[in-house]
Amino acid sequence: MGKHAGPSRPRQKDTEGVIRARPLPVKSTVRLRRPMEARHWHKPAFSAAVAIAVPDLALLALDRMDLVLYTSAGAMCALYGHNKPYAARARTVAWVILSMIASLAVGLVSSAFVGNTLLLVLIASALAAVHKMMCDATRIGPPGNLIITFISASAFFVPQQPGLIPFHLLLAVVGGAVAWLVCMAPWLVRPEGPQRIATARALEAAAGLLRAAPDAAGPRHATAAAVNAAWQTLFLVPARSAAKYNARARLERLLIHAESALAEPAAGARSADAARFDAWAQDLRRGRPLPEVALDAGQTAELAGIAADQAAMAGRGQEAMARTGAGTDFGSGSGSGTDFGSGQDGGAADLRRPSPDHLRHLRGFRPVLEQLRPGSPLLPVGVRVMIGCTLAGWASMAIGSEHPYWAVVTAASVFQANTTLSWQRALQRALGNLLGLLLFTALLPVIHTGHLAMVLLILLFQVGAEAWIPRNYWLGSVCVTPMALLLTSFGNAMPAGVLVRDRWVDTVVGAVIGLICCVLVTNRRATDRIEAAVARVVAAREAAVAVLDADLPDDHEAVYETAYEAGWARDRLAAALVELREAVEVASGEWWQRALPAERVALTERDGHRTLARLVRRLTAPTLAA
Repeated sequence: MGKHAGPSRPRQKDTEGVIRARPLPVKSTVRLRRPMEARHWHKPAFSAAVAIAVPDLALLALDRMDLVLYTSAGAMCALYGHNKPYAARARTVAWVILSMIASLAVGLVSSAFVGNTLLLVLIASALAAVHKMMCDATRIGPPGNLIITFISASAFFVPQQPGLIPFHLLLAVVGGAVAWLVCMAPWLVRPEGPQRIATARALEAAAGLLRAAPDAAGPRHATAAAVNAAWQTLFLVPARSAAKYNARARLERLLIHAESALAEPAAGARSADAARFDAWAQDLRRGRPLPEVALDAGQTAELAGIAADQAAMAGRGQEAMARTGAGTDFGSGSGSGTDFGSGQDGGAADLRRPSPDHLRHLRGFRPVLEQLRPGSPLLPVGVRVMIGCTLAGWASMAIGSEHPYWAVVTAASVFQANTTLSWQRALQRALGNLLGLLLFTALLPVIHTGHLAMVLLILLFQVGAEAWIPRNYWLGSVCVTPMALLLTSFGNAMPAGVLVRDRWVDTVVGAVIGLICCVLVTNRRATDRIEAAVARVVAAREAAVAVLDADLPDDHEAVYETAYEAGWARDRLAAALVELREAVEVASGEWWQRALPAERVALTERDGHRTLARLVRRLTAPTLAA
């Protein structure tokens, strides 16, 4: 049974007509945790701090701290892209910066030409809904839509002169350029850092699986997801030179070994393999030289099949096959022939390539647009954000708050993938903001000493927020709240009592109204997503079984093709299983919807993982090269 599949209830059938209500958790909402990702909090934290410090100190020297909002719009983009290889990070951060500037432009133009505050709230809420859906569709990762929504919503309510809009946007471009340079700077020191960390996470997950009970579903799901994410990372790494080729090839060999944990190895080898995986992960994280790792004959044949296929596609089939097979001894199983390409002639053809399903999700606008098509489960989320933010902003105005965009941002932050997560985020936001307001009040004597103290506090809070958010969102909000108040204070000085009052009122209004919208606008399509994910797993499993049931070939050329097909079948099945687990986790958090097909999901996952294990064993079997 899957980890979310509880015991069967009497008389509860796996049908669409059954409705069930899910209780909302409280204790787990405020409990601190120790996530694996917390060890890398310093990367986005100090990147953003440096990116903010450079323009802020320049503005401080020029005595123009009223322009902090515009430079911060670009500088805050330094929080994004830290889990991607540097080539992909360069593109990702650039797109985030462009999106931030475009959103800022909408806010500034609306502020300059729209005089109706009700309409400003409506436009800001619509933009927040776009941010939420686009960030979910692109899976941009933390901090998601929150930063872009906060900056752009603030711009809607800052007095603006039309003639100054180009200058203010130019400041945002400058801040974005600084953020881009800061994000790319570590490439000079550790150009392989992101892919090393992704591979290390996969090895650590595989070690955890080997130490767990053989039938444990949780570690198996975690390992499949970590391995899949690591492959996605490596697929983004170019290999245009000999050095880059060799570095990526060594990481691929380590990742192939991590993937072998899914094949349910013999009990006697589990402990030794787990210790070896942990040692490799430590080497990767500490920047030590990549270990030389041998591959089994089946793994070698898979890479050879990729080389042959890529060469044939380029019209160089026979020549490349001769070159590939010249130094390869499949029968030995020692991995001595794994160095297929020197990389001197651009030949990284024998590196593992993404399957068509992987490739479809890696690049281009089409995958994003497909997730926003009519009937998409993201559309109810966008409706929630639009309605909730609008009502929260209007309610804040009705109460008399001078910062209705805080209610808009709070409501936008509340909306998560399902009702349960939204409930947790609402409680966390309220608790964190209350404590943050108390901290801001306690620091007022320091804040009143001048702008330099305010800038230093902003940098300190930025680092603290990134350090504490992985432990729990409410803990990070303790730092985010005073930082937001300080950013607001530069351009529009107001009494501290008014700021604290408005912030607390807007937080409560945004959280309550946002949560009410989450409860009323349930995502009934979440269960439909499970049905579609189950169908994809079944189709991928059937294709994999067809590959497994095929007779093993006798000649080496056919071995390449067989291994290549098995590799693609494995990729497709692993990705489908990860997607199914994500769909179940999202749907299981909706408080009111059709009953989840728990038994069918559990059986599908069980059969899928068993078939995946057979595929991995096939690709690591010495007999494949017989």
